[in-house]
Amino acid sequence: MREDPFAQHCRELLAPLGAVRVRRMFGGHGFDIDGLFVALILDEQLYLKTCAATEPDFEAAGGEPFRYQRAGKPMRLGFWTPPAEALDAPEAMRPWAQRALQAALAARAPKPRAPRRR
Repeated sequence: MREDPFAQHCRELLAPLGAVRVRRMFGGHGFDIDGLFVALILDEQLYLKTCAATEPDFEAAGGEPFRYQRAGKPMRLGFWTPPAEALDAPEAMRPWAQRALQAALAARAPKPRAPRRR
């Protein structure tokens, strides 16, 4: 099966950060770098994973959050669009993709266990 041209372009943008795997999901594509889920494409729009530490950077750069409707209510996931110029070249994408990797690592980190009640 031939890969979508926009997905191929995004793969090339992310490739300098590690081994990129692209998979079909939700009618779009999901991107893993070295086994970490870092990005998705829906409706020809790239969204990068964010966390509390990186989301303000995406917002300040004019990014838009990934939104969808669930049971008639608006929902948001921790994914934001990078600045438009980041789609021009791997060098321009690198700082944004690094933030996505940072967010993916933070999401994978073990959460502290709640103390047991007696």
